[in-house]
Amino acid sequence: MVKKILSFSFLFLILILMYVPIFVLIVFSFTNTTYIGDWNGFSLKLYVDLFTDQETMIALGNTIILAVISAVVSTFLGVTGAIGAFYSKKRNRALVENLNQLPVVNPEIVIALSLVVMFVSVGNVIFHKQIFSFWTLLVGHVILAAPFVYLNVKPKLQQLDPSLYEAALDLGCSPRKALNKVMVPQLVPGILSGFMLAITLSLDDFIVTAFVRGPGLLSGENAIETLSTLVQAKIKKGPIPPELRALTAIIFLIVLIVVIGYTIYNNKRSTKVKKRRNY
Repeated sequence: MVKKILSFSFLFLILILMYVPIFVLIVFSFTNTTYIGDWNGFSLKLYVDLFTDQETMIALGNTIILAVISAVVSTFLGVTGAIGAFYSKKRNRALVENLNQLPVVNPEIVIALSLVVMFVSVGNVIFHKQIFSFWTLLVGHVILAAPFVYLNVKPKLQQLDPSLYEAALDLGCSPRKALNKVMVPQLVPGILSGFMLAITLSLDDFIVTAFVRGPGLLSGENAIETLSTLVQAKIKKGPIPPELRALTAIIFLIVLIVVIGYTIYNNKRSTKVKKRRNY
């Protein structure tokens, strides 16, 4: 009984520390004040200011475009890498998995500095100019996210019956068709969770973005500004702009809807699988 009380108390404390600050931001997104704690009556002015602030909209657009593209590329590399490693020899599989662990366990600052050294060297030796741009930023985000996609797909591969792929080949499927019709549908939950994690990592990243960004996307000839770099720049100058509280509320609502939707999808999928097994 005491263990249950302690465990629930600890869980409750963690949830409070995680979500109370978010709820405070959401509540104060509905009042037009500079500082949190000063309630100036209910107002939607911050939401109006948010969508009319060109600088914030450019940063938001850059962030979304970068997150989606890097997540798609990371998911493709992570899924193909996981499948390839799974059907490789034990020695090759161990090598791939060890290499995949490096970006996961390394501090982000190490990855960022390594990328900077690589891009500067390539730019000086091959192109004889600075090459920092959207493409260097995309490479940085893919390197950051692809290993986590691999780790999400790997357990699903281990749960598969290894004879399914071979059976599809024996029944006349080409390797490509067997992969698309037999393997990939079984990996959908892992692929989706890896894709969502890749988007989250890209949206949340600051260190790699700050080190390897260059001009491009909606920023034009200026350095690409994402939400993380924009907030950091705003904090340097003074208090966080009030309209970012409205942005926080919108992001939280979208994430909540996606999580609930994904949970419902997984539950329905599990129910269908159980029914098929029963038949």
